[in-house]
Amino acid sequence: MQELRGLSTKEILEKLKEEKQQLTKLKFNHAVSPIETPHKLSASRKLIARYLTELNARKNEGKAN
Repeated sequence: MQELRGLSTKEILEKLKEEKQQLTKLKFNHAVSPIETPHKLSASRKLIARYLTELNARKNEGKAN
């Protein structure tokens, strides 16, 4: 989380987009044939949630000021 807070909003949006694409690929590959490490799916979802949480916190912080 500390390194996430150090990123700019633009960088977080880019990483969020990349991670969503990666999750889509993982889901497709898992549907076709089971992947060796299915915990990557949940880890990817959690990372996306962290990105979204940080973006919402920044948005709410801007509204408070």
